[in-house]
Amino acid sequence: MIVRYIPCVIPETNHVKLSGIEVISSPATYYLLSSDTSKVTIMISVIIPALNEETTIRRVIQRIRQSEKAIEIIVVDDNSYDNTVTEALKEKVRVITSSRKGKGISMREGMMAASHNIIVYLDADILTYPKNIVSILAEPILKEEADFVKSYFDRQAGRVTQLVAKPLLSIFFPELEKFMQPLSGMIAARKDFLQQIEFENDYGVDIALLIDAYNKNIRIKEVNIGYIKNDMQSLESLGKMSRQVSRTILQKAGSLSNNNLETLSGIYTISDEMEISIKETLLDMKKMILIDINILMEYDFNEIAVAYFGQSEHYNWLLKTYGDPAERLKKTAMLLKGKSLPELQFIADTIPLAKNAAEIIKELKNKGYVCVLVSEGFDVVANHIKNKLGFDYCFSNFLELDKSVATGALTIAECFTPGDNKKVYDKSFVLEYATKKFGIHGKNTVFVGNSPEDIPMLKNAGMGVVTSNALPETSIWADKIIPANSLESILDIAHSSVNKKSILGQKVKYTLLGAVALGTAAAGYYLYNKIKKKEEIAEA
Repeated sequence: MIVRYIPCVIPETNHVKLSGIEVISSPATYYLLSSDTSKVTIMISVIIPALNEETTIRRVIQRIRQSEKAIEIIVVDDNSYDNTVTEALKEKVRVITSSRKGKGISMREGMMAASHNIIVYLDADILTYPKNIVSILAEPILKEEADFVKSYFDRQAGRVTQLVAKPLLSIFFPELEKFMQPLSGMIAARKDFLQQIEFENDYGVDIALLIDAYNKNIRIKEVNIGYIKNDMQSLESLGKMSRQVSRTILQKAGSLSNNNLETLSGIYTISDEMEISIKETLLDMKKMILIDINILMEYDFNEIAVAYFGQSEHYNWLLKTYGDPAERLKKTAMLLKGKSLPELQFIADTIPLAKNAAEIIKELKNKGYVCVLVSEGFDVVANHIKNKLGFDYCFSNFLELDKSVATGALTIAECFTPGDNKKVYDKSFVLEYATKKFGIHGKNTVFVGNSPEDIPMLKNAGMGVVTSNALPETSIWADKIIPANSLESILDIAHSSVNKKSILGQKVKYTLLGAVALGTAAAGYYLYNKIKKKEEIAEA
């Protein structure tokens, strides 16, 4: 049988070739055809939101791949601090990084990234899915029997379902009380339905989807997915879940105003700052390496993105017109207005990364280094690269999003604004900011960069490193020069202590400076004698 793909729903496509890299639009919707072109199998997008699921994510993906349906798999990392991203990428699936933590946001952004109109959501920690789990959930939609499918499984309903969800549903939405497990997160839906609703960003997201489907009068079906085994929640988690589920049901019923709802911002997730502090305490990290994102990405993201969106001419004008880096960044952010997080991360994924970067970062972490990614660009891209490569932390500016779409506004991060004067933009402040934030002495730091703006950090870090393609005026301040597009030489640095500035590096640096000064003086003296001799000849 001959198998071939044809595009069926293709957005307007931009083909751009820039600096040797070809950028095309995001993947179109594809239908899988057999040799009999009259038989069309609609493809399905499977979305897996994941938070710290390094031990299960690969096996979950492998289980899902046993489906007889034509599928694409998208893992949405909820800013995990373990190796979830690394493990998922081993399965050659698309991975995107959520703009901020919360299952609802991950579900929405996965939906935005999906290529197909039938979407299946599955949890990342369940290893007992039936092999045909995708078919079970999607079949009612494929057969035009439903637009939204909930699952139930062979396990006693949870305490929150029995004691909170069902009693409230019986009062406010009695038609929904019949669903055996209304809080189940294994669902399928049409993308055009999901695009019409708001995703709650806590434990209320699953019950909210069910109520929204009911309120929109679309066809709902519940299917049995067999025996499912998952870990029991802690009492603390159950308490949080019950509050959030009840809040969602009451809000959907119109019995609570937003002004009376419990403020949930403090219990959404542990912040990135707290996570890194915990990791440092556990691992007793006393050393830090900061790597500029331009060392890792073969091409500049902004340059590729504006080319993709047909804004290169305007972008080049901005570079020439605005000398202040903060103003230039804000104007660049305006060029991305209306672009979605999945679009931006898709473009980032087309840019080649330094060879073996993820393995080298892992080795540096094993040696006790806090690994920090530095980017003057946008957090939605920098955090995505950070998670792909396994960095501990990321410093970048904040691209404002509304429902995961760029508004065109940008907030400059405090790591780039020294002291109390927040109007002054200074990239070199990052090193001082990082050492104070993590309590690591400057002499125990390595900085890797290659632009003239990096010179103060190259001078002040315990070890300053540049790549071989850096300008001479930058390279002269480095303790070590490594090959471009390769980080392997950094491991040689990690083997040696950075507690002391490399004496050899200092000698080389100041010897070079002395040589330049001596050379300049000699050239001046030569020129002076030559001019004087000409004057003497002229007088004679």
